[in-house]
Amino acid sequence: MNFQPLELAGAYLVEVARRIDDRGYFVREWCMSEFEKRGLCARIAQINAGFSPVPGTLRGMHFQVGADSEVKVVRCTRGAAFDVIVDLREDSPTFCRTHGVELTEQNGRVLYVPNGFAHGYQTLHKDTEVQYLTSMPYAPQSAHGVRFNDSRFGIKWPLEVTRISQQDRQWPDFGPDSPGFPAGVR
Repeated sequence: MNFQPLELAGAYLVEVARRIDDRGYFVREWCMSEFEKRGLCARIAQINAGFSPVPGTLRGMHFQVGADSEVKVVRCTRGAAFDVIVDLREDSPTFCRTHGVELTEQNGRVLYVPNGFAHGYQTLHKDTEVQYLTSMPYAPQSAHGVRFNDSRFGIKWPLEVTRISQQDRQWPDFGPDSPGFPAGVR
């Protein structure tokens, strides 16, 4: 596993090595000791998958707050997705900066998303599946988000948004003065 630090403090793109033979390939997608030796969270509390049949489907920008704040380890297992993270940690040198990366079935890249980041993705191909490991179980009372098109972040989604949930469309803009924004997150 090759861990490449991203320009957002604490975030990594992980390249995995495929061992290819006449049967296909074998890859180690997760290794607790590899994450731990870099000081990264290696706890897995839940494994989630999202399937979207239509390109342009957008899911995000999600995060959990307080004791339920979570690390995510994200991989596209089928198709392709443009995955975006936003640093919401007020004390971070990369506060409010974003990073987008294409995760595909072919490139096998894995994205490490630290606590305190919002996360979302847009599908680029039909029948796309994204899998992510989380360090904490889903906690509805701690689940929040920011709008996918909040001008403060300037995220450039590669496709027109064809599908998005009503909840994701209605998340507030980021900031303490925004109605409905969770206390303690800035």
